[in-house]
Amino acid sequence: MQLLNKIQGPDVARDELTRIRAAVTAFFAVDGFIFASWAVRIPAIKEATHASPAALGLALLGASGGAVATMTISGALCRRFGSNRMIVAAGLLLSCALLLPPLARSALALGLGLVVFGIGYGGLNVAMNSLAVDLVAALRRPVMPSFHAAWSFGGLAGAAVGGLLAPHLSPLPHLALVCLLGLAVTAVCGRTVLAHPAPPAHPAPPAHPAPAVAGEAASARDVWRVVLLFGLIAMCSSYGEGAVGDWGALHLRQDLGAGAGLAAVGYAAFALAEACGRLAGSWLLEHLGQTRVLVFGGLTACAGMLAAALAPVLAVALAGFALTGLGVANMFPAAMTRAGLLAGPNGVALASTLGYGGFLLGPPAIGFLAAAVSLRVGLTTVSALALVAVVLAWFAAELSAGPERRGHAGG
Repeated sequence: MQLLNKIQGPDVARDELTRIRAAVTAFFAVDGFIFASWAVRIPAIKEATHASPAALGLALLGASGGAVATMTISGALCRRFGSNRMIVAAGLLLSCALLLPPLARSALALGLGLVVFGIGYGGLNVAMNSLAVDLVAALRRPVMPSFHAAWSFGGLAGAAVGGLLAPHLSPLPHLALVCLLGLAVTAVCGRTVLAHPAPPAHPAPPAHPAPAVAGEAASARDVWRVVLLFGLIAMCSSYGEGAVGDWGALHLRQDLGAGAGLAAVGYAAFALAEACGRLAGSWLLEHLGQTRVLVFGGLTACAGMLAAALAPVLAVALAGFALTGLGVANMFPAAMTRAGLLAGPNGVALASTLGYGGFLLGPPAIGFLAAAVSLRVGLTTVSALALVAVVLAWFAAELSAGPERRGHAGG
């Protein structure tokens, strides 16, 4: 299974790793494309199922529940079967599960279909990130942001294509085409990751480990404390993503009087800035280091969201959303990389679960604050959590001094 033991010479090794990197990048892109394609058809599927807003909300929890439940066990599955096999299996499941929502004719059927969709989505995300962490270690470069940039651009493409096709195609034929695309990418790129698995970045634990001495046990506890800190950083970052996605347009319309078209530009500015920031992420991690990227990113996101939430005019709010996107761009990828390098697929699973939890927690928390106080005040919680991420990054840097020397990758 060790790629570097199978191939001859450094040039061949680089070629093999380049092919694997391209295949994993394609999986990230198609994952974002599939998720965005489903998201833009939610209104039409709601109408087809005759679901009330409350029933639709419960049905959507099916996807979240399936994803979170799967993420908690995906680390063990990746260790048992290999991240490369898991990425192929989850890619097939996610692509096929995309057909279930448009076939549903009731809110209950939609919720059950979304549970399956969430299982595929959660499993694919942990498997992709685990394999990406192995590539970061094999390439000895902090390339994780490039994978997440592919996810961001895939999501932008999926939303754009969905918006163009929505007036002309019902959800079923549209999502059937996306399903075929997902199956094609899985078939082509899956052959590459199955034939050339990347060497694991984190060795699997022995089947019958010897009893640990006190120092080793303490070291293991320190590693998991660091992994937890990076998982919390991922949660703070994704909280902001969920908040801007669900409440940004309403803020621009309700608080600043923007029209429907201009209101949609707010999230577009955030998403495009985030994607571009991730393109520069590897360079930033190499030249600034992991801790500085997390600290500067948190401070930038804090300032950007304060500007967006408290802006007196539309132009300032749009600039604030873009600045927020740049700030959070590399926080999640950097946190995921460190968690995976320290604890392998189990670390990725924990960080993914916390990160996805933040994505789910943001919108309802802000909705509660908007009802109790105001939407502007609710959105400032994104700034507050960005500052929390800055503090966590400093704590993680101090606590992980030992683990970082064992698994340094540009940080």
